[in-house]
Amino acid sequence: MTLLDCTGARISGCWSLRSDCSGSGEDSLDRLLPPAGAPRRKSTTSQSKTEPPLLRTGTRTIYTAGRPPWYDEHGAQSKEAFVIGLCGGSASGKTTVANKIIEALDVPWVVLLSMDSFYKVLSPEEQALAASNDYNFDHPGAFDFELLVATLQRLKQGKSVKIPVYDFTTHGRQKDWKNVYGASVIIFEGIMSFADKELLQLLDMKIFVDTDSDIRLVRRLRRDITERGRDIEGVIKQYNKFVKPAFEQYIEPTMRLADIVVPRGGGNMVAIDLIVQHVHSQLEEVSTLLASAQQTQPLPQTLSVLESTPQVRGLHTIIRNKETSRDEFIFYSKRLMRLLIEHALTFLPSQTCVVQTPQGQEYEGRRYNGKGITGVSVLRAGETMEPALRAVCKDVRIGKILIQTNLDSGEPELHYLRLPKDISEDHVILMDSTVSTGAAAMMAVRVLLVGDHEVQEDKIALVSLLMAELGVHSVAYAFPKVKIITTAVDKSLDDLLHVIPGIGDFGDRYFGTDGTDSWSDEDQEQPSY
Repeated sequence: MTLLDCTGARISGCWSLRSDCSGSGEDSLDRLLPPAGAPRRKSTTSQSKTEPPLLRTGTRTIYTAGRPPWYDEHGAQSKEAFVIGLCGGSASGKTTVANKIIEALDVPWVVLLSMDSFYKVLSPEEQALAASNDYNFDHPGAFDFELLVATLQRLKQGKSVKIPVYDFTTHGRQKDWKNVYGASVIIFEGIMSFADKELLQLLDMKIFVDTDSDIRLVRRLRRDITERGRDIEGVIKQYNKFVKPAFEQYIEPTMRLADIVVPRGGGNMVAIDLIVQHVHSQLEEVSTLLASAQQTQPLPQTLSVLESTPQVRGLHTIIRNKETSRDEFIFYSKRLMRLLIEHALTFLPSQTCVVQTPQGQEYEGRRYNGKGITGVSVLRAGETMEPALRAVCKDVRIGKILIQTNLDSGEPELHYLRLPKDISEDHVILMDSTVSTGAAAMMAVRVLLVGDHEVQEDKIALVSLLMAELGVHSVAYAFPKVKIITTAVDKSLDDLLHVIPGIGDFGDRYFGTDGTDSWSDEDQEQPSY
């Protein structure tokens, strides 16, 4: 590792990235200190910095929640997430650097994890010390490293986790924890990010944010007074007694472990640009592509296509015809949806049962043998299949997922999720109007499999009016236990990934839109393929 000063001269240790030598970007002490008499704003909790799940910038919104669609043959991520560890003294600007990196990276799946969420639960004696500013929160022993390591391991593997919400007023954890999902990039920041050997092994890049101690003190005063309801005497007492000695004993020595040292924090855009370039190169090396379909192989056994009777063929003729009016398109699409849903229900488990007829005779029949049935529609066009499901399944529960394709990266992004509670034992009918490449369908299945939902893979049925062979192979390759049910499978896709011969943009034809509205699913103009 090498350290450069502002002239580019090699010094020692690691890379230090400076944008200039003047230090003109340093914070003014007067500007950082809260004005006299300024009202204190209490912030009772320090949540994991994954909330809210987006970062708004001047030109775009970067979603920081979701799941990257990188799968192996078992439907799991083919590559672990890239983890960036940010270390530095208290109020050194770690979170600012993290947000700047997220903005510059411009990738859809980023998790920002704060070490503040992993403070240990204090005993009554420790609570009393904390109330009088006599508890050392800047000691390695103040953190729950066991939970932290386990959490970061799961996130790196693309799994969902629950993050504690720490309350700085009561110095304890709130009852409700936050759900966080795996991502392509995880940025983990904290004063003790480099203090644990097991934790260090999980970091792919280690960055130390180096900021002048006076600047850090002023920032801490401003933060603790305005955001945490502390008084200036207590903040200074805690700084002199614990924060400053801890930095010198535990934090500053870990600078030698860093791959990159960033002086002056978030204002050092030269450093941030170089970090982003390196992360991009690492992400490209992984070659994380969606599982490619083997179209030379026969269609998978998990696929069931509705029998092409004269009625089904006639319905397809009407809805595929570009001259069909919207009213007729809706009417005949609904007829086809009803047939499709009826066909899908035949794959639900059933058992023999005997009932008494009104004539007093026994009849041996069958009844559903499962806990429950839940329908999940992929917005927008998948929602059109809900009435058909409700018409044949009394009291069925319905959930919704919105997945859109990032036009820059071409990858699907999870934008909205609302699922019923306790569906892990249910049979789930996942509904979408069309499936082309299968990317959106795979992400929707992944959502059902992880987190609080944990639906069993063999209890998921993907139901779609029309599918391309590529989409069928992709879904079956990623999730071999998912049942795939459709009314027809078309052979190919065009250069814009439209199903050929296809049905057109189903959502636009059904809802009468022109393809420019913001909602999208497995459709054509702005689809989640």
